[in-house]
Amino acid sequence: METEEVRRLRRSKFLFFFLFLSSTLTNIFRSVGPPARLGWSRTAAEEAEAVAALTCSGHGRAFLDGVLVDGFPTCECNTCYAGSDCSELVADCDADADSGDPLFLEPYWQRHAASSAVLISGWHRMSYRTTDIFISAELEKHIRRLHKAVGNAIADDKFIVFGSGSTQLVNALVHALSPDNATLPAAVVATSPYYALYKLQTELFDARDYEWLGTTSKWSNSTTTATKDFIEFVTSPNNPDGMLLESVLGGSSVIHDHAYYWPHFTAIPAPADEDIMLFSGSKTSGHASSRFGWALIRDQKVYNKVREYMQMNTMGVSRDTQLRILKLMKVILAEKEGGEDIFKFGFRTLTERWRKLNDVISSSNRFSLQKISPQYCTYFKRIRDPSPAYAWLKCELEEDKDCSDVLKKGRIISRGGTVFEASSQYSRLSLIKTQDDFELLLQRMAALVSESGIASI
Repeated sequence: METEEVRRLRRSKFLFFFLFLSSTLTNIFRSVGPPARLGWSRTAAEEAEAVAALTCSGHGRAFLDGVLVDGFPTCECNTCYAGSDCSELVADCDADADSGDPLFLEPYWQRHAASSAVLISGWHRMSYRTTDIFISAELEKHIRRLHKAVGNAIADDKFIVFGSGSTQLVNALVHALSPDNATLPAAVVATSPYYALYKLQTELFDARDYEWLGTTSKWSNSTTTATKDFIEFVTSPNNPDGMLLESVLGGSSVIHDHAYYWPHFTAIPAPADEDIMLFSGSKTSGHASSRFGWALIRDQKVYNKVREYMQMNTMGVSRDTQLRILKLMKVILAEKEGGEDIFKFGFRTLTERWRKLNDVISSSNRFSLQKISPQYCTYFKRIRDPSPAYAWLKCELEEDKDCSDVLKKGRIISRGGTVFEASSQYSRLSLIKTQDDFELLLQRMAALVSESGIASI
């Protein structure tokens, strides 16, 4: 329980930060001339600065929309940390390596707080419409610029549709690719191991024009592919194993999910140029909560159907989100030209994590990781080491039939292989969460390897 003395200390610290920053910002406004006349934005800036100044011992974060205690913001602690300032490490806590929360990029944005900040007026974009009905023309332009600068996709000859994360666009594209007035529904498939959302969404919406029919292995040698309409998901790099994949069925209706086709996750051997490509802001900049994704579509008829779906579904993506993503895109492009490149930052972070985990796993014959070879990357202009978002861990012993259960007994929360329609001897470990999450995962994994008593030959 938090004592009154602790609460009083926290209130006084917050008040000090607020008054100090208020005074500092006022002096800055006065020193730069005309901006001092701006009044409505000053209070918002002071509030944001004051909350950002709460360090939460480096193991958490305070937010403007967080829970208030006695009228003051509180720290939201990282996994396995507690206390009013997140300074208490929780004993015997499970390492949570389940979700793909891309918080490994949070330190980058903390270092670029000034250039990436967005302040929104109370009357910003109140209309349903924006410059292009539902799409910010300026954001569209910057997305095309980013793809060209990174070299991961050819976007100039394609239409762009925005979605609330690439998640919303998954079913929009399945709907758009399903044939009209067909006798039989289109078959939606993917190659195992695949991202479970493809199956879950297809079954959830339960439309008459399409149905989930499992993995491509069931159909790759079937004569049915010549007479039935297939919609194939190709995830490259693949989630969960990080492999660069291509279509198995070779049909015309293929959705290429390139959420992880960025230099911090994979080598970029060449720009992608498929008919339909999905990208996610969550994995580009790390801003999963903003819920922003986009699709590049070559065929105008497919584009029109997706656009109509989005109009009926949500009337487009939040204009506040579009403004924030635009700001982030500008920072990414500007920093790439001479500042701190986010892709280099992310690559360094994930390469180091991948190396450390490999060092631990290689000391035991009980576990193994997917093999990803170094590959030439056009972005870095050299052969680069692997930096996957996830470790696709295999339990090698015959008695370890459920790898996620083996990890759970070792105090590690993972995502079992059956979720991806793969063997239960596999489990996915996320490498893209906070540094606290990764370090605890490493500790728990080292302890599990040590306890197994099976040394590598």
